[in-house]
Amino acid sequence: MKVYDELVARGLIAQVTDEEVIKELINSGKATFYIGFDPTADSLHVGHFMALCLMKRLQMAGNKPIVLIGGGTAMIGDPSGRTDMRQMMTPEIIQHNVDCFKKQMEKFIDFSDDKAIIVNNADWLLKLNYVELLREVGACFSVNNMLRAECYKQRMEKGLSFLEFNYMIMQSYDFLMLYQKYGCTLQFGGDDQWSNMLGGTELIRRKLGKDASAMTITLLLNSEGKKMGKTQKGAVWLDPEKTTPYEFYQYWRNVDDADVLKCLRLLTFLSIEEIEAMKDWEGAQLNKAKEILAYELTKLVHSEEEAKKAEQTAKSIFTGGDSDNMPSVEISSDSFKEGNIDIISIVHLAGLVTSRSEARRAIEQGGISINGERVNSIEEKFPLEFFKDGVVVKKGKKSFKKVTLKK
Repeated sequence: MKVYDELVARGLIAQVTDEEVIKELINSGKATFYIGFDPTADSLHVGHFMALCLMKRLQMAGNKPIVLIGGGTAMIGDPSGRTDMRQMMTPEIIQHNVDCFKKQMEKFIDFSDDKAIIVNNADWLLKLNYVELLREVGACFSVNNMLRAECYKQRMEKGLSFLEFNYMIMQSYDFLMLYQKYGCTLQFGGDDQWSNMLGGTELIRRKLGKDASAMTITLLLNSEGKKMGKTQKGAVWLDPEKTTPYEFYQYWRNVDDADVLKCLRLLTFLSIEEIEAMKDWEGAQLNKAKEILAYELTKLVHSEEEAKKAEQTAKSIFTGGDSDNMPSVEISSDSFKEGNIDIISIVHLAGLVTSRSEARRAIEQGGISINGERVNSIEEKFPLEFFKDGVVVKKGKKSFKKVTLKK
């Protein structure tokens, strides 16, 4: 099966401008393509995962990826999928985020021997002359057509700033620059970027009289149509300091039954045949499929060693075994009053809830246990020496923390 056919079989492709051209280019391994990433945080997250995996797949087939870091467009903010304006960031914060992105991307993309390159659109966007841009680029865009774009329509009711209105022009200009500088003829991105990507192909046609192509990939949605990659604590990050390898593993281990096969197809590098063999799995077998998903993705993002640790920790927790690799938190002796600490404080300090009132409700509903023993009263207290070797605090069936004393 050739690479384009595999993308189709996995359900990765959403929309294409000219299928035969794109198919021929990437199947032959001759494509130079780009995907853009705006550095709006200091870590990539699960929302970027699809694009990173696509780049890896295409590079493995011989194609050359260009990672475009949006150091310039991040100063504007993409309105796609937003109901409000993004918070504006300083150049220093943007540069820090750019550096963090580069480091994480090296786990997915091979940048040796010019097999892939990273470029920053700040290198050209920040040097633009406003009047020249209006004359050379602005004249190529119809405001009427822009306002019909989905990314703008959904913002019109609440208000769309002129700053954000320029985002499509900036992204289109990126494609023009990459075409001219690197011979990049393909742009890939999330399906919510379709209008912006078409702007780029049209700008290249009007300015250079050349053809360029665009392809969007399926958004990572669950069976209810909601974007995946969020928990009660917020985004699931690829940075182990923000989302530990164990937490990352557990996120995928706990996906809904209806989403397991889709995630295996879209995100892992298991063969289509291996995945299809799981489609009739139920019960314990389906749980095994979730473990495979969690292991494969943790291995991809962190390492095989971290994946094995996370898998072992998850199993040991459910069997009451070793807790050495369990996510842990240290509490200070200052948290104790007269040598004791109350259960509400323990649950809150462990980070299993976001507030003391949430901790209280969890205890009253019988959802908290300490070292395997259910806590029956919000009045329970524990002495300082109880935490000498660490205790396992559990909320529900899936949330755990090992709580130890800060030395």
